[in-house]
Amino acid sequence: MTPYRLLISMLFVLSSIATAQARTAWVDDKLYLPVRAGAGTQYRIIENAVPSGTPLEVLETSDAGYTRVRTPKGTEGWVASQYLSNTPIAADRLRQVNQQLEKARTELARLKAQLEQVTRERDALAGSESSLSSRSQALQKELQQIKAISADAVNLERRNRELREENQKIRNDLEVLTAENERLEASKESDFMLLGAGLVLGGVLLAVLIPMLKPTRKTDNWA
Repeated sequence: MTPYRLLISMLFVLSSIATAQARTAWVDDKLYLPVRAGAGTQYRIIENAVPSGTPLEVLETSDAGYTRVRTPKGTEGWVASQYLSNTPIAADRLRQVNQQLEKARTELARLKAQLEQVTRERDALAGSESSLSSRSQALQKELQQIKAISADAVNLERRNRELREENQKIRNDLEVLTAENERLEASKESDFMLLGAGLVLGGVLLAVLIPMLKPTRKTDNWA
């Protein structure tokens, strides 16, 4: 088998495989593409003005440069293979890229807003943490002050109790001293009365005894 025949056979096999497996082709960068009833310009047009970028289902290919396709409307016919592309046209690809870019921008904006929200929440949490820390320190100081006041209150209560006991003792001593003073005052008045009575009695005795002690004059017998 000559190389030429081998090449023809391989092309035929590939053509058969392409015919057996349905694929999608796009109308290339042409304004409109007519769909004909047969593989040639002599056949009538069964669907006109298929715009560029329209996806067509490939049903069969021929060596005459035509491909049998099925349009989105369901029409089956032949179109010139040179106006078909295995990939979407540049305008469609650009539109898809722009859509993807716009979607990416939207997602980026959403993520940016989410990041800003998370940042604000983080800052708020940091502020709350700082506030709670300050409040905790203030409460610790207040607790220490309360403990100190409580300790002072216990000490003051003990001292107050001691002072009350001392005061009661002083009152008791004062009552004893008052009673003793009253007794001494009474005893002093009694001594003064006894002394006065003794003096009066002594005066009376002296008044009686002194005349008795004077010598009597003898009667002058010569008188």
